[in-house]
Amino acid sequence: MLRFLRRQSVRWLVLLGLCELMLLAISLCLATYLRYAHHPDELAEFSMHMPERALVFGGSIVFAMVAMGQYQAHMRTTRFGLLARQAVAFVLGGTLLVIGYYVVPQAYVGRGVLAIALTLGFLLVLGLRLAFLQLVEVEALKRRVLVLGAGTRAAQIHNQMRRRTDRRGFHVVGYIPHARETIAVPEQHLIRYKLPLHVLVQREQIDEVVVGVDDRRGHLPMDALLECRQAGVTITDLTSFFEREAGRLQLTILDPSWLVFSGGFNGTPLRQLSKRCFDLVAATLLLLLCWPLMLLEMLAIRLESGPGQPILYRQERVGEHGRTFLLLKFRSMRTDAERDGVARWAAKNDDRVTRVGRISRKLRLDELPQLWNVLKGDMSIVGPRPERPQFVADLATQIRYYTLRHCLKPGLAGWAQLSYPYGATVEEAAEKLKYDLFYVKNHNLLLDLLILIQTVEVVLFGRGAR
Repeated sequence: MLRFLRRQSVRWLVLLGLCELMLLAISLCLATYLRYAHHPDELAEFSMHMPERALVFGGSIVFAMVAMGQYQAHMRTTRFGLLARQAVAFVLGGTLLVIGYYVVPQAYVGRGVLAIALTLGFLLVLGLRLAFLQLVEVEALKRRVLVLGAGTRAAQIHNQMRRRTDRRGFHVVGYIPHARETIAVPEQHLIRYKLPLHVLVQREQIDEVVVGVDDRRGHLPMDALLECRQAGVTITDLTSFFEREAGRLQLTILDPSWLVFSGGFNGTPLRQLSKRCFDLVAATLLLLLCWPLMLLEMLAIRLESGPGQPILYRQERVGEHGRTFLLLKFRSMRTDAERDGVARWAAKNDDRVTRVGRISRKLRLDELPQLWNVLKGDMSIVGPRPERPQFVADLATQIRYYTLRHCLKPGLAGWAQLSYPYGATVEEAAEKLKYDLFYVKNHNLLLDLLILIQTVEVVLFGRGAR
């Protein structure tokens, strides 16, 4: 089983996806009977391949919902936001179906059936989504978590995971203070007990104990934890808890020994081969799909800047193992943007960006030439974004573990781009590094595919662009 599928929140979302796939398939069946109720001959003819058509219909809509981030474990959105994303997903899925019917005419279901199926599917999925959101908030269905420790480390659960969506899969029963640490958790969340730990765990029906004491050296109640473990209670390190529940590595509690012994960092020859094959296939398909957009982008730059001005922009970036390479982009800034030779972060509403560049940055069209970097082997389709050598040299001295992100090839898309907006300060770079390190540690073929699909949402909603 893939490591990131072990998270309970992810398993809930997989179940939700399967239920929605079933509802969408049922929607097409119902639409068919409604459309041809008075035409038994046509109904019989259409029903011959109903399972295949229903599966294609449901699969296309679910694929579009994945692309809109509807299956992200940590999505924070209002009900209106949920409605808007689902509407865009159904429009995208309907478009994919129309294109598919054009390519494979035998799969065509008719405009009437398609319109009814999309309407029914939208309502059924929306109803299931709203019910699901209510269900996951039921406390009885959440894992009951007890935190061993109440100092600076343990307090990060309270401080960093305040939102209801951050705690969607678990409920913190309380924090047990340790004698050798300064308490940093509010008093009302503390549990002061005189019972043995395993008795307290049994009485409070605890499912998981998270070890988050400030100083673990020789001060952990190992016998008590072992008794809890024998009783079937999960014992989890605080760093692993953050990795699993938040989809990031918490830098302030990260230590080298955990990185060495916790697993991940799959760099086997088989994984390298699969990642390279994925890069080549995905880059080739994207070039075949996007070459008209690239021609339009080139024409727009030429019309705005005039003849003699460069269309492509080459910039030195840091790649795998710290090696530098020339990254290709469509030029989106004035040619004198850095005439003094000083590297600068792109700012919001940066006056160096051209009119065409402002649009292409929002739609990520300026990054399409990087597909050539992928084909050359300088980059991957998915990975940490490559930074300029000047920024890397500065950030490496200020942010611990920053150079770990260079153990993989940089990517055109990435986990950090999905999870965090554009970073233009040291603090924001440190936040993005938490997600980059999560990807570096947990990357696999399926995660790459999911990130690539969900990048559609980033492009359509213009998240993180400057």
